[in-house]
Parts: sequence; structure tokens; C-alpha cells
Amino acid sequence: MTTKSRNLSLLLLTLFALSSLTSAAAAAPADHWVGTWATSPMAAKNPEGKFGAPGTDGTTLREIVHISIGGPSVRVILTNEFGLDPLTVGAAQIALSSGTSAITAGTATPLTFGGSPSVIIPPGALTVSDPVAFKVAPATNLAVSLFLPDQPVNQITLHPFADQTNYLAPGNVVSAASFETPNAFYTWDFLKGVDVTADDKAASIVTFGDSITDGAHSTRDANARWPDVLAARLQADKKTKDLGVLNQGIGGNRVLHDTTGPSALARFDRDVLAQAGVKYLVIMESINDIGHATDPTKPYDVVTAEELIAGLSQLATRAHTHGIKVFGATLTPFVGAKYQSPAGEEMRQAVNKWIRTTNQFDGVIDFDKVTTDPTHPGMFLPLDDSGDHLHPGDAGYKAMGDSIDLKLFTK
Repeated sequence: MTTKSRNLSLLLLTLFALSSLTSAAAAAPADHWVGTWATSPMAAKNPEGKFGAPGTDGTTLREIVHISIGGPSVRVILTNEFGLDPLTVGAAQIALSSGTSAITAGTATPLTFGGSPSVIIPPGALTVSDPVAFKVAPATNLAVSLFLPDQPVNQITLHPFADQTNYLAPGNVVSAASFETPNAFYTWDFLKGVDVTADDKAASIVTFGDSITDGAHSTRDANARWPDVLAARLQADKKTKDLGVLNQGIGGNRVLHDTTGPSALARFDRDVLAQAGVKYLVIMESINDIGHATDPTKPYDVVTAEELIAGLSQLATRAHTHGIKVFGATLTPFVGAKYQSPAGEEMRQAVNKWIRTTNQFDGVIDFDKVTTDPTHPGMFLPLDDSGDHLHPGDAGYKAMGDSIDLKLFTK
């Protein structure tokens, strides 16, 4: 064989090897990750006494989350997106919760980050844990434990209303079967989401809104929010059991202005578009914009129905750009609430009329219709009212979740 022929043979062998490697890579598709639980973070000052003065002083948090769909492996998203200092997580673990601060024996699984048991999250950033083989069933309570060594934390990234009892104990007790005399807290601190691997047809539904989506006035630790009711119904239907539900409600949230957390327009990319496997979006926002703008005693940040409609249209447009189907949910009654007024009720009716008739949405979920007292227009049915005439109680949330047509999520 001549030198030229030998070189040509080597070249052909090299090209064949590269082609084989490329084919092998193409034959092994990436895992399909889908959000099974999530919450919306915001900033909160760290008052002296929670972790230190201010900062963490060697503390373990054990935070309980109720997932929607299951899967054979999981990853956890931690967040320092609103932090002013680097956040060190010295150790982290996931396990099945067995009630209060206890975990189920044999389920404790350490989390790593790029192979390391600890991670430093820069201010303004988040981190996704390495995947771990951890088979979880739908509608399971998980316990995520985080050890925070001594460090400055001047501003916590958290979700302020968990409606869930979480637990805090001194020292690194991440692997403890339960905490001895823990302190309870009712926020989700530094914890943003849990994803699972699933088959290609699995996807997530983001429920995006304010305190009524967040579950204010529902029973703590009962998972009685309307997104929880929806998640349970989806699991019970073989056509929709592969759909996760991600609750991205923030109490007090508004469409157009920052207040309790960033406005809907400001947080949309982070809380909706960045979620794993999101395919559907339910928007229920603007009652706080309306209430504050038309408050009979102290109106502020005055807006019009037209401006709210423009803001909601923007949310729909941004979701559609990413191939997400969008469903508009009508605003529930609020006559009798502290910031209600005739002008506010007129604006609510105008926004609801637009939601029911616009072509900006792919479908409508009419929460107003199912919760309104037909004998007292603008008011909750007495059994659905939590008592403040703004938020539903457990019965109202159940009526809302039960009213959603699951066929919206099979088209």
C-alpha cells in the first residue's frame, strides 16, 4: 500500500469513527425534565433573629413540598436571585417526608452540585442540583434539607407565604431523621423548584397569579389551593396524569406595578418561561391592581381597565412566542372586601368581559361564574367565602379547581 493510500485509509477510518460517535450521541437523547413543584421567589430583609444578626449562623432548614407528578429521578432548584451576598449551601438532601420534620427511613438522598456536596450561589443567581436517582410517586410530600453555614445574608430570597409548616434547627442536621425541638416557619427560603424526569408527552401547567392562586386563607398543610385541586384531578384522569402543576402565585401581586414582589410583567420570564417543560399557562391577575387603584379611602397607582387589558395581553403574547397555550381565568368576586368600591367592581366586570371574549387566550376558565352568589352579584357564594370577601376558603378553592375543564389540556 502506498503512503497516499495509507493516509486515505486512515482518513476514512477517522471519519467513520467520528460518524459513529455522532450517531451514538444522536441515539441518546437528553432527559426530558418537567416541573413537578415550584414557587415564586422575591426579596425579604433578613430580620435579626431568623438566622442571625443578620445572616445564617450554622442552620439547617427542612422545607416540605407537595409535588404533582412523579418520576424516576429528580433535581432541585435553589435560588439566591434577590440576594445581596453570595449564598453558601454547605450540604443538601432530599427525602420523603413522613410528617412534621421527620423523613421516611431509607429515603434520604444527598444532593450535589457539579459533583460537589456544597455550592456557592452568587447574588442574583440560582443553581440546579445534579440529577439523582430518586423515584417519587405523584402527590408526594418531599423534604428538602439545606445546611447554611455561618455567613452574611442581608436579604433572603424566599416565597413569603408557603401555607406549609417548615422547620429550622441549629447546626448541620441535614441527615437527621427528625429535628429535636425545631422552630417552625411558614415561608420557602432559597428553594425555587423540583423537577422530575418524565416521558416526552409529559409537560407542566403554570398557574400564574396573586394570593388567590397562592392559596391565602386555605388550610395550612392541607394542600387545598385551587392549583392543588387541579393537580389531583389531573392525576385521576389517565389522559392528563402526565401534567405537572406549578403554583406561581404571590400574595398581593399586581400586573402593572411592583408591590409584594415584582409585578407580573417583571417576573414573567423567571416564573413562567424558565419553568421546565411548561406547555400551558393559566393567568389570574389584576384584582390587586383594581382594588388599590379604586380604593375608596386611599387609592394609589391608579390604572384603567384598558391598561390592565394591555398588560394581560402582553403576558399572553410573550407566552405564545414560546409555544405555550394560555388560558385566561376570570377574576372572582370582591364586593365587601376592604378595598372594594363601585368603581372597582365596574373595572372587574370590564376585565372579565374581555377575558371571556378576547382572542388573545386559547381558552377561558370562568372562576367568577362558579363562585359568584347569583342572588348577590359581585359577592362570593357564602360557602365559598373565607370571610374577608376577597379570598375563597377551602370550599371555594375546591369549587374553582373542580370547575376547570381538563379537556383544555388535551388539545
